[in-house]
Amino acid sequence: MTRSTRRIMLNGFKSATIGHTALGLWTHPDNAVRNYRRLDYWIDTARTLERGLFDGLFIADAQGVIDVYRGSTDITLREAIGIPIMDPMLLVSAMASVTQNLGFAVTASTTYEKPFDLARKFATLDLITDGRVAWNIVTSSSRSEAENFGLKKPVPHDERYRIADEFMDVVYALWEGSWADDAVVHDREKRVFVDPDKVRRIEHHGTYFDVPGIFICEPGPQRTPTLYQAGTSEAGTAFAAKHAEGVFISYPRVEMARDVVGRLRATAQAAGRPPEQLKVFPLATVVTAPTDEEAWAKCRSMREHSSPEACLARFSALVHIDMSKLDPDEPLEYVESDGIRGSLQVFTKADPTKKWTPREIADFLCVSSMGALFVGSPATVADQFEQWVEEADVDGFNIADTLSGVTFPDFVDLVVPELQRRGRVWTEYEGATFREHLYGPGNARTLPEHPASGFRRG
Repeated sequence: MTRSTRRIMLNGFKSATIGHTALGLWTHPDNAVRNYRRLDYWIDTARTLERGLFDGLFIADAQGVIDVYRGSTDITLREAIGIPIMDPMLLVSAMASVTQNLGFAVTASTTYEKPFDLARKFATLDLITDGRVAWNIVTSSSRSEAENFGLKKPVPHDERYRIADEFMDVVYALWEGSWADDAVVHDREKRVFVDPDKVRRIEHHGTYFDVPGIFICEPGPQRTPTLYQAGTSEAGTAFAAKHAEGVFISYPRVEMARDVVGRLRATAQAAGRPPEQLKVFPLATVVTAPTDEEAWAKCRSMREHSSPEACLARFSALVHIDMSKLDPDEPLEYVESDGIRGSLQVFTKADPTKKWTPREIADFLCVSSMGALFVGSPATVADQFEQWVEEADVDGFNIADTLSGVTFPDFVDLVVPELQRRGRVWTEYEGATFREHLYGPGNARTLPEHPASGFRRG
């Protein structure tokens, strides 16, 4: 596919909670997010995305509570900012059972998970979904999350990535190196189900992890699940360039995204991977209707139900800075912290055209979170998507479920047909596994340049 007509990849973006990207919109009368606790809610979501030929559903997650703003959880609980929240991994089996092609990217942390246990969970999902699972790798920055796992304070930023790097070595060895491709014999006459000569111990003895034994789950179609990552700090970029296959970014303007994408691809090339192996997906909030006027009316209605204070509270937790202590009309300055540095850079270093104040940040975050806002008719949205693909060199979009029960059906019914008419999204699925959605049929396993392939048994 030439650059001018290359396919735009589509992921739905959700979290198993009430308040995720556009905070406060749980009060909107058309929002069905209260049904997040019902299985049919997730089944309907999966069916809708597959009807729209989405590549996958990307489910964000965290295991801490937002408590930095005013040193309290009051607004967090009142506005349901990431709480209550369920374990997304437990939802995948049900959604996979009613779909045939849609992939599922699940968030899990290298800081608090154990590599052997997490490897087994993803291997299980890879088996029962026929290779339709991906892992969104996070390192977890919040203080409350650290405390919930028995630490007095968060692990320092760069050390989290050193832990993550070794974590990946362990799971690669388990997924790729412990079992040979033909280890499962299933020979009834000889009474051999698994050939002992085809299974070996991984003998990992490192700085952070000691995992000597054999893996206990047989390999799935992908072996290593498709790998997503979202870090854009210096350490995060290096990690993504080495390990990620899909990269999630959040920037409000195309020129800001372009610079980040260029840096990611250059870093990947320096790490020995072809830059096009990184598939980059910016966060996109899409409000669409048959006409531009109707779409903007819908956007204004959504904004009326948003909560600027809730947005500041979530932002405070992300960057480890209590925005309530700052002058709301003084420009925000970048400071080093153990929070998500990429989120702070969006409103400090990454935008040379504007000095963002806390008040302006809160207003901006109300509908679009930290990503791009696309409002308009199907043709208008498609034009904007094409602009981002051509000017920022992105591969697709993570489309936020801003108004649950409305956003995804609107996009599938209105925008997808327009993108199909332009030859920008597929009209039928190609390839069986999540990784094949990214790289094409026949690429169920990690590509040769990916570090996981170096652990593969000969």
